[in-house]
Formats: sequence, C-alpha cells, structure tokens
Amino acid sequence: MIVIGFRRGSIKNNRMNSYKITKNNNLVVHDRRYNCIIGGADEAGRGPLAGPVVCASVIMPLDDNNLIAGVRDSKQIGEKERELLYEQIIATATEYHVAAIDNKIIDLINILEATKRGLAQSVNELTIQADIILVDAIRQLDTSRKIEGIIKGDSKSYNIAAASIIAKVTRDRIMRKYDIQFPGYGFASHKGYPTQAHYNAIEKHGLTAIHRRSFLVRSNKYLTADKIRLSRDF
Repeated sequence: MIVIGFRRGSIKNNRMNSYKITKNNNLVVHDRRYNCIIGGADEAGRGPLAGPVVCASVIMPLDDNNLIAGVRDSKQIGEKERELLYEQIIATATEYHVAAIDNKIIDLINILEATKRGLAQSVNELTIQADIILVDAIRQLDTSRKIEGIIKGDSKSYNIAAASIIAKVTRDRIMRKYDIQFPGYGFASHKGYPTQAHYNAIEKHGLTAIHRRSFLVRSNKYLTADKIRLSRDF
C-alpha cells in the first residue's frame, strides 16, 4: 500500500468567493443535515485492467464562503473541469489523504478487498476527528472511525463527490505517467480500462508490470493464452 498524497491546509475564504454555491444544492444540503463534522471517501479505478485503485478521503468545509460550484460525481465531469475542481478542492479542504493499492495487491486479495484497504488507509490517515465519514457504497472498513456507506454516494454527498474528484484526478495523472513508461498501450487515453484499443495493445505488445493478471484471466474475451505474455519492459 502506498500513500501518494497528503495535504492539510487552512480554509481560504477569499480564494473561493467567486465559486459560491446556492444553499439548496442537493449535495450540500445532504451533508449539512448531519449537523456535525463529516468527511467523505471514494475510489477510482476498480474496473481497469491495469494500474492501481486510488482511494481518497476528505473533510470539506460546508460554510457558504467555501463551497465550490460544480462539485459532483467525478464520472459526470470532463477531464479539464475535473482538473480545475481538483485544484480548488485541495486548496479548500480542511484535510485530505490519498492512498493507492497497486495491481499486485489487487491480484492477491481481489479488487473489493484492495478498495476497502485503500479506503481504510486514507480514512485512518485523517488527523481531524470527524464525527462521521461518508463512504461511497461500502459499509464496512477496517477503521475505528464511524462510517456510513451510501449507495451512489458520489451523486448524493458533497464530501463524497469531492473525494471522488481527488481520487479520479490522482489516478489519471498516474496513468499518464505510465503512458510514458509503457508506450504503445494508450494509458493516457483509456487509463487502463478494458477498451478494444487496450486489448489490441496487449495482443501486440504483451502485458506490462502494471497489468492486473486476475482481471485478464476473467476477461480474456479478446486474448488467447499464447498472447498473454510479458512485455520487454516488465
């Protein structure tokens, strides 16, 4: 397990004034109902054939002056907007942590357990004692913190949505670096997801050090045993 990001900063009222959001925003209203200090946690990268699963936890201020317009489920946001929101979120967050679980661990313990491990790691690294951490979908983690799993939480909770953006942008940046390390696979474009172009690249070049072997065994629709070979860059 690798912790790949950390930042804890003060709330910056003047920076976010131009990003004020209405009080009736559904995601914000959802989180304010708890009437306590809450955080959110989410992951990115459960489905790809390659690369890590990245998990993030965050505690976002909920006062009007520090809300960020546009924060929502990262899957509903284009890449450029996600990058802008990411910078605003990490500048405004009371605290956040990111953890990545690599493909070897995923193959060893399965993607669900790897995701739980990453979420627990990111939550446990929080130094602020939030009263509750809202987690997208998953209801049990190896943590002493009080958590609440919310189905489709990234579309319901402001804090979970912020965590989803942190996780997604962090993972995308990792995959763009892998695109340079392993040219010819298209990691910068498909981010390791099971596209036809990705399968074609595996057939042509073989597997890399970051491919999830357990995923390819289950999804070898386009692969034959003789074509699942190691890349020269393994």
